[in-house]
Amino acid sequence: MAKLYVVATPIGNLQDFSPRGIETLRQADLIVAEDTRVTMKLCQVFDIHTRMTSCHRHNEESKGLRIAEQIAEENLTAALTTDAGTPCISDPGNELVKACLDRGVEVVPVPGCCAGIAAVSVSGADAREFAFYGFLPREKKDLREKLRQICGGPRVAVIHESPFRVADLLEAMEEIMPQARLTVCCDLTKLHEKNRYGTPAEVLSDMKADEKAEKGEYCVVADLHIVPLQEPEKTASEAELSLEARLTDRMRNGMSLREAQEALVAEGKKKNAVKQAALNLKKMFE
Repeated sequence: MAKLYVVATPIGNLQDFSPRGIETLRQADLIVAEDTRVTMKLCQVFDIHTRMTSCHRHNEESKGLRIAEQIAEENLTAALTTDAGTPCISDPGNELVKACLDRGVEVVPVPGCCAGIAAVSVSGADAREFAFYGFLPREKKDLREKLRQICGGPRVAVIHESPFRVADLLEAMEEIMPQARLTVCCDLTKLHEKNRYGTPAEVLSDMKADEKAEKGEYCVVADLHIVPLQEPEKTASEAELSLEARLTDRMRNGMSLREAQEALVAEGKKKNAVKQAALNLKKMFE
C-alpha cells in the first residue's frame, strides 16, 4: 500500500534524531526533501542511501502533485523531510501531504523535533492554549498590525524570526506589547544555544550588547497573560464596509436608502462617511 511518512529531523543536535526516524528513511523507496543537499548530509551521518528528490516552497505546488501521483501509481513508501524540524510546520510539505491524501495514500507522522514546541517548553508560560504564527510580515506597518492581532488572540504566541530581523521584531513588540514576557531562543539544541528572558525592552537591550546576536535562527515565545486584549485597528475601507453593511440591513427592514442614511447620522455616524457609503452602495447596485 502506498504510504507517505512525515519525518521530523534534528533542529541542531543530531543525537535528537529518533531511531524510528532513521529507520523510516532507510526503508523508504523515496525521500522527498526540502533541500537534497541538506538531507544528504544527514543521510551520510546515519548511513542512509535511499534515493532522493527535492520538493520545496518554490516548486511544491506543481512538483508535489507529480510526486503524489508517482507514490500512488507505483505503490511507493516515501518519506517527507524538511531541512530541520517537522515538515509542514512553518516549512514546506503541506501541498504534498494534501495531494497524497486526495489520492488515497496513507500519511503517517514520525514525530520529533520542532523548534516552536522546544521554545515553549523552556518558556515557563502556561501553554495549555497557544498560537503558532511562524514568520511575521516584514513591512513595519504590516508587522505592527499583525502584533495587534496577536494581542487579541491566545495568551501565548510562538513566532519565528531570522537573525537579521529579530531586532526589528523586538522593537515592534516593545511598542505594541511592552508588558509581554518573552523567551527568545537562538540556535536551539546547537553548540551555542542561548535563551533570553524578559520584556521586549530588556531582551532587546541584552541583544544589542551581544556582537554575535545576528547569528543563528530565532524562536520567540510571547507570554501575553498580563497584556491587555486588543482589537486590530480598522482601516478606512473596513469602516466604509461596516457602514455599507448597516445601510443594507436597514434597507432590508423596509427603509429607503435616504432613510437609512438619516438613521445612521442620527446614531452619531459622520455624515460624510455615511454619504460615501451610500454612494458606494449605489455603484454596487449599478
